[in-house]
Amino acid sequence: MSDQSSDHSAAPTAGQARQARDLHAFIAGLPKAELHVHHVGSASPRIVSELAARHSDSKVPTDPEALVDYFSFTDFAHFIDVYLSVVDLIRTPEDVRLLTYEVARDMARQQVRYAELTITPFSSTRRGIDERAFMNAIEDARKAAEAEFGTVLRWCFDIPGEAGLEAAEETVRLATDDRVRPEGLVSFGLGGPEVGVPRPQFRPYFDRAIAAGLRSVPHAGETTGPETVWDALNELRAERIGHGTSSAQDPKLLAHLAEHGIALEVCPTSNIATRAVRTLDEHPIKEFVRAGVLVTINSDDPPMFGTDLNNEYAVAARLLDLDERGVADLAKNAVRASFLDPAGKARIDDEIDAYTSAWLAP
Repeated sequence: MSDQSSDHSAAPTAGQARQARDLHAFIAGLPKAELHVHHVGSASPRIVSELAARHSDSKVPTDPEALVDYFSFTDFAHFIDVYLSVVDLIRTPEDVRLLTYEVARDMARQQVRYAELTITPFSSTRRGIDERAFMNAIEDARKAAEAEFGTVLRWCFDIPGEAGLEAAEETVRLATDDRVRPEGLVSFGLGGPEVGVPRPQFRPYFDRAIAAGLRSVPHAGETTGPETVWDALNELRAERIGHGTSSAQDPKLLAHLAEHGIALEVCPTSNIATRAVRTLDEHPIKEFVRAGVLVTINSDDPPMFGTDLNNEYAVAARLLDLDERGVADLAKNAVRASFLDPAGKARIDDEIDAYTSAWLAP
């Protein structure tokens, strides 16, 4: 989806336009980590159309160009409906493997060195995919992607909140049973609609996941108020918050996030596409940064929103008025907030520093 902001400022000068092009080029080559990006939601139009052609009973268009209109959302509820129609295209372990591997290929093209990919296994197992076959498919794709592209993938298993406690039970079982739990799993999340899906009811499931060594990363405050973020912190022991858009409405919450180093996984274009925020220029990312909150930049469901991670960095750079060093610092925020091991973090940090120094060298 295109930038729907209502910015009517004067046209840029030739110098400003050249500077913007240079910054876009810098972003394109910048090593990055991504922490908030969804498995099915990352399927490119090419992959979605291929899956739709495999499953001709689906209402999803097989023409990649027609997908542009199909992925135009009237509100968050409509987005969920469309998202689930794409989920329904993932019906076999072969579909799962294809999707996962191709998502990693697209990430590698954007210089993503590490990503925590949010996967909703309940959506696949309830459609009849064998749980062991599902895990084998994502793990096979993960290992192949790391060997071939150099992109390291880790998994966040999330509860689809709209499916209720049955989904929560199944998700935590798959995430904690050593007989099926995949090697790449690092965290446990909660997605889907927030309205009518209170966070406290999921506390027992998060408690079990945390006891099994997983990190807590629920969505909260995307389409509801800051009280949902407080619930995620107090009830689900969140270490990062998915979106957290409404946190800007509560100065005490911002202070708490800043004091405790709890990162917000910010996805600007997504928030416009789902109407969580009216325009980009009204996005609260500036308030987050002013309050000292650790902000990471992410693409969420990039092809569905007509974006990618490079574009999200460009959007953030404009909103925050950043130069190359500022953008590099944003990239390092994601590394810092990730669940990568210290050696892995240091490696990507060093790569970001080396790239930035080389770019800015006279």
